[in-house]
Amino acid sequence: KCATIVESDTGIKIAFVQVAGLIARRIVNWLECDDEVIKGERFGLIRFGSRVDIYVPADTALAIEKGMKVSAGETIIGYLSV
Repeated sequence: KCATIVESDTGIKIAFVQVAGLIARRIVNWLECDDEVIKGERFGLIRFGSRVDIYVPADTALAIEKGMKVSAGETIIGYLSV
């Protein structure tokens, strides 16, 4: 597992946890402490059945539903309250 927490300028925090799959166990995270990221930027990759768990604030208006396929840097997951 590899956990990453990002914080917006307004103090909103989002956590990403890359979880390695059972077969290849291949995850890569390119971020370093204090790196700045922008909306839609890729921060790593997963391969061969690995996954990413995303933790957002409870008041986030979700734009996806359980079971949907998402594409990195393209699919809007939700809208944060500011």
